[in-house]
Amino acid sequence: MIRSMTGYGKAECLLPDKKVTIEIRSLNSKQMDTNTRLPSLYKEKELEIRQLIASELVRGKVEVSFHYELTETAVSGTINEPVVKSYFEQLSKISDELGLPASMELISTVMRMPDTISTEKGELEEKEWTVVKDGIRKALKHVNEFRDQEGKALDRDLRKRAGAIADKLEQVKPFEEERIGQIRERIGNNLLEHCKREEVDENRFEQELIYYIEKLDISEEKVRLLNHCHYFLETMDNPEPGGKKLGFISQEMGREINTLGSKANHAEIQRLVVEMKDELEKIKEQILNVL
Repeated sequence: MIRSMTGYGKAECLLPDKKVTIEIRSLNSKQMDTNTRLPSLYKEKELEIRQLIASELVRGKVEVSFHYELTETAVSGTINEPVVKSYFEQLSKISDELGLPASMELISTVMRMPDTISTEKGELEEKEWTVVKDGIRKALKHVNEFRDQEGKALDRDLRKRAGAIADKLEQVKPFEEERIGQIRERIGNNLLEHCKREEVDENRFEQELIYYIEKLDISEEKVRLLNHCHYFLETMDNPEPGGKKLGFISQEMGREINTLGSKANHAEIQRLVVEMKDELEKIKEQILNVL
């Protein structure tokens, strides 16, 4: 069963002085690419958070966001009285010198000045970190559930398209004998345009014809392409992440389809090759999002 790299998970942690909301989003990426937006209190745990995410999500472009709301009992900051008084006295003095009346709006102006509120960064308690860490695990679980759900849709689509390529390959068979007959007839007619029939060495003609037809033989390409289709489906059944491996197999499928097309020399086979290429392109697009 394959898994998508697209996912979303959310968890809430209720703490005595605040509520922490953890959101994790993931998109497709060739490697593990994690971007974190953490409050300063949790910065010291960033490495541990990244390791936890990498162990669970394996691959993808992941964005982790922490949002918190303080409770009514929590104190978000302390007024820095000496700084506020100093600003107020200076502004009052300037107002007097300019002959401007001091008003109550002056205090609101002062409170917008730098360093009027001092926020002390407390140390992260182990008990709080345990609760937040459990929240991260819960959010990651939701991401993986989302990935599994998306993976089911990818699984159905990829199986359908790999099966379609195998079916179209089977449809090539009826045209192979017809193709050989057409090639024989075309070469014979071209030869007779330049030589009289009695001048043609039939044995030599047959030898050259066999040599030419062998160069256009597509048996090996058909066998290899069918094997690649089977291997593709086997890899999808592997419980381990196989997105990159599926990408490599699809490249090999493309090589065989291209060679098949270059050797075809038959309109119906060429049509089937074009349809196989169309299915393969859709497979490659979907594989970009497979873990």
